[in-house]
Order: sequence, then C-alpha cells, then structure tokens
Amino acid sequence: MHIHNLSKTNSILNQFIAEIRDVSVQKDSMRFRRNIERIGEVLGYELSKNLSFETKTITTPLATIDSEVPKNDVVLCSILRAGVPLHNGLLNYFDQAENAFISAYRHHLDNPESFEIVVEYLACPDLTGKTLLLADPMLATGQSLVATFKALEPFGTPKEIHIVAVIGAEAGVDYLEKKLPSNTNLWIAAVDKTLNSKGYIVPGLGDAGDLAFGEKLQH
Repeated sequence: MHIHNLSKTNSILNQFIAEIRDVSVQKDSMRFRRNIERIGEVLGYELSKNLSFETKTITTPLATIDSEVPKNDVVLCSILRAGVPLHNGLLNYFDQAENAFISAYRHHLDNPESFEIVVEYLACPDLTGKTLLLADPMLATGQSLVATFKALEPFGTPKEIHIVAVIGAEAGVDYLEKKLPSNTNLWIAAVDKTLNSKGYIVPGLGDAGDLAFGEKLQH
C-alpha cells in the first residue's frame, strides 16, 4: 500500500486538525463538520495529482486553449454516518463523481472491549474499471474499511483504490497494508501511535459521528 501522510509536511491542514481535536472547539458541531469537510478538500486536492489526465480543447470568448483535465471515472464511497462531512469535502472537488454509501458499525458482544463490524446498508454503482475513493474519517483498527471493501466486491473491480482518512492509528494502517491490494493508496491527514483497549485512537479526537451529528443511543 502507498501511504501519503500529509502531516509530514506543515501546511494549513495543521490548523484544521488541531481544531477538530480541541475539546473547546469540538462543542461547535457546525465548525467540526466544516473542518472535516475542509480536510476532505485538501486530501482530494493532493490525491488529484495522482490521477490520469487528458488534453481537452476549451473555447474561451476570445480563442481556444488546450487544458489538461482528469479523465478518471471516479466513484466516491463514504461510510455512514461519520463519513458524510468528509464525503462532502471530496465531492466539492470531484463534483462529477458517482456516489456510493455504506453503513458499517461496531456491534459489541458480551465483552464491551470486543466487537464485530456489521454492514447493513449499501448503495453503489458499477465499480468496474473505475477509480474508487473510499472515505472514512477515523482509521482505528482498520476493520470497518476492510469490511466495506469486501462488501463492495460484488459491484466490480476498480482500476484504482484510494482510501481517504482524517486521523488514523499505526495499527489500523498496518492492518490495511495486510488486507487490501498492494496498489491501494492511503491519503491521511494525521497518524497517531496508539489504540486504547476499546479500539479508539489515542490521542485521536473522540467519536467523529457524535461530534458531527450528536450522540446516539446504543442498542
């Protein structure tokens, strides 16, 4: 897997990451969503440099000019519900992309520190020969992303696979390297060292879905 860790180079992205981690800023859920969206825009811009381009002749009011434009057929898939703001940020830049949505959540068993990933809802176009952008803000254990990738397999084999994440743990990155195709690209804004006993990223930021959309009842 090719890992593109944007935190290795200082940029304005640092400010957005700092704010989504900050408990005093997290109280503003609208700002939290917007920062996740802006991080998606930055990740999408960097990702776009790895796409294929073709020459297209553009007619202006005064003349014509050749422009290099992306030629990939992009499918943007996000994991509900936390992935929605990240999806919106990517969609701001890949506005001609097809879209897919999938629900994947942790189902805790008798032990609160053990869980399985459950996939219940999936809407997806044909992926054959296309460029798949799979978006999930938190890459903790990596199990949700792998379960999502397996659930998408009946929809065809993509030409390219790009994972887009905001914050990850080293263990999750290692898990993806073992489970996903070797030509997969991971675009991530920050990588933390630790997972706690419940599989949450430390220092991380908490539950991205709750911070974006409000706390949920457990059942």
